[in-house]
Amino acid sequence: MDRSPDTDAVQAGHYIDPETGAIVPPIHTSTTYARDGEYEPLGDHTYIRDGLPTFDPVEALAARLDRGAGARLFASGMAAFSAMCESLNRHSHVVAPQVMYYGAQSWLRRLNERGDIDLTLFDQHDPNAIGSTIRPGETELVWVETPANPTWDVTDIRAAASLAHQAGAFLGVDATASPVTTRPIELGADLVFHAVTKYYNGHSDVSGGLLVTASEDERWEEIAAVRSASGAIMGPFEAWLLLRGMRTLHLRVERSSESASAIARHFEGHPRLIAVLYPGLESHDGHATARAQMDRGFGGMMSLRVKGGHDSARQVATSTKVFVPATSLGGVESLIEHRAAVEPPESIVPEDLLRLSIGIEPVEELIADLEQALSS
Repeated sequence: MDRSPDTDAVQAGHYIDPETGAIVPPIHTSTTYARDGEYEPLGDHTYIRDGLPTFDPVEALAARLDRGAGARLFASGMAAFSAMCESLNRHSHVVAPQVMYYGAQSWLRRLNERGDIDLTLFDQHDPNAIGSTIRPGETELVWVETPANPTWDVTDIRAAASLAHQAGAFLGVDATASPVTTRPIELGADLVFHAVTKYYNGHSDVSGGLLVTASEDERWEEIAAVRSASGAIMGPFEAWLLLRGMRTLHLRVERSSESASAIARHFEGHPRLIAVLYPGLESHDGHATARAQMDRGFGGMMSLRVKGGHDSARQVATSTKVFVPATSLGGVESLIEHRAAVEPPESIVPEDLLRLSIGIEPVEELIADLEQALSS
């Protein structure tokens, strides 16, 4: 009988201990592993910086969910992203969107200022921008984030992959909405990034990053070497918590997607708002592309642009009773954030923008909470 990825996720790490009958895998806290009389490893592990048994079921499931050839865990999303950057050739050309997770863009800007890479930022609103920005034979990495955080612009992954490969570059994708809705490798991506702090874990209590590769090539081995040399590995307890969170990934993402869609439709055209930014709305510029590459909902992330600018947006963000004013996304609790307060000075994100991470609370309460905050 073929098992679906949904079932694999629900039974993540499932096994039956022959001695105790336990169905939940243990936490392996050992930092080192013994060798036999020939000084060969007794198992698949030798030292914690190269990986540990608690990682194995997490990485195997992540590769399965994204339809990849392999996956590797890191201590944080930024640790995973910087390891990928370390695999680039020095002075290589990199293209990335003008609007993306600010931590990753700030890192690219830093590398550019140091002369490690040559960075070009493209306008993610323009469907022709990637093609006009790529330099055939020079561009090594095309990086896209879709839907883009926090404006939720949608990039056509299949088209971006084609353009990158024609130019001899590889395509990396920050898949914001999780593999439940979008699987970039199926659309031609070479590398997929996840901040597992977000949807994968889903409970706002684990920091981690994940890279999934379409093929186990030289770049993938270089990324493994960087992880080991830098020690950017997740702890065993955090990996175990992540595995537990992944068991409800599909349920959580589907619930938050349904609620986000209902909230977006309720507030579209609201008199206190300039716009509702959500790819599930037919009025969204990227809706057709989102519908083609997001097959189980449009995710639980959205933004509101509030009339009155910076001060009005800040007031709404601090007037909610159910939404928690905090950074991050993808947890079971709903969060609201005034992005201008945390974006870097060079950010082009509007000062009137509120980013919402929709959790799994009753959607009626979330709508009522936003209504009262907007009327305060």
